[in-house]
Amino acid sequence: MTSAEPTTGTATPVPASGQTPAAEQKLPMAALLALAVAVFITSLTETLPAGLLPDMSSSLHTSESATGQTVTIYALGTVLTAIPLSAATAGWHRKRLLLTAMAGFAVANTVTALSANYPLTLAARFVAGVAAGLAWALLAGYARRMVAPHQEGRAIAIAMAGIPVALSLGVPAGTFLGKVVSWQAAFLAMTALTVVLLVWITAVAPDYPGQQAGGKIPMRSTLRVPGVAAVLVVTLVFVLAHTLLYAYIASFLDDIGMGDRADAVLLVFGVACLVSIWVVGASIHRHLRTLTIVSTLLVGVAVAVMGAFSGTDALVYVAAALWGLGWGGVPTLLQTAGGQAGGEAAEAAQAMLVTLWNVAMAGGGIAGGLLLDAVGADAFPWTVLILLVPVLAIVLASRTHGFPAPHSSAHS
Repeated sequence: MTSAEPTTGTATPVPASGQTPAAEQKLPMAALLALAVAVFITSLTETLPAGLLPDMSSSLHTSESATGQTVTIYALGTVLTAIPLSAATAGWHRKRLLLTAMAGFAVANTVTALSANYPLTLAARFVAGVAAGLAWALLAGYARRMVAPHQEGRAIAIAMAGIPVALSLGVPAGTFLGKVVSWQAAFLAMTALTVVLLVWITAVAPDYPGQQAGGKIPMRSTLRVPGVAAVLVVTLVFVLAHTLLYAYIASFLDDIGMGDRADAVLLVFGVACLVSIWVVGASIHRHLRTLTIVSTLLVGVAVAVMGAFSGTDALVYVAAALWGLGWGGVPTLLQTAGGQAGGEAAEAAQAMLVTLWNVAMAGGGIAGGLLLDAVGADAFPWTVLILLVPVLAIVLASRTHGFPAPHSSAHS
């Protein structure tokens, strides 16, 4: 996930020689769409196993819960390396770093597709997670640097549109391709798309220098900045709740007799995500708090419907739509909240957000596997609902800092 480059402040970068000042430019759509495709590849690589668990587990001769750990190990790769690698590559030019990260995805997805060995598959997924740590640490900030301050929210929304597109089109398409051809073909298709993107980035993406040494703010000090801790806790618990269900959605649908319609359910979910990110992108500057509250409530209603009416196919589709409407804009909301709360400490705040996001993804994969084996798939919706209670409570309580009400935004 979701995540943002650890950058400090929102000052407009000094344009390179011959460039028009950002305030006078239109949105650089070709470059922003290249970032959106990078986000798409990152998100789809992370979540693709969710729609392919039964076939992958059969080929790898493992249980579905064990195969679900391919999501966990990916997240662990990001958790363990995002902060140290971001620090080690802080001085790299952004374009070079993005190309390196995306090349890592091409290698990892190719190995995943060709591997028939479970440990080797886990190793490849770990490498993909490392590449994701680099990518998520720069993508949103890269988008911000392309535009004037008043365009930053829109630029980030365009770049982050790759997430719902991955969910609405990528995962269902990958699931369908896995059924018609093989799950390996889905990962090879990802490699092919990544090669195209490498050429695209080389051709259209502007380059920016890395960070100068000596400007970092200690993590411990950042946690004391008002609002930062609230955003980080909400990120950890909300993403954990979402991942619990999403990583095992194929198993849940199979349990309720809808296993053959996993691609359709994921399509409904993803299309609703597209609607959500459009609404969030258009309104986030004025209504960040309201949108975050509504998103939490929508996901809560969705899982309650999914749990209570799992025997009614039509209502499962309704629940998937509500889930997508609630979740689609969450990455943009949390990244924006983290950056605003951090202020001058935005660099450290965003680095911690990236790490905790993936801690939550790893935790969701592990806890989901344990829950599946111990209780069964029907426990997923109710577990998610319980986790959303503290999320809503923290957002409601953080009306001055973190998720400020409009009248107090100036103080956040």
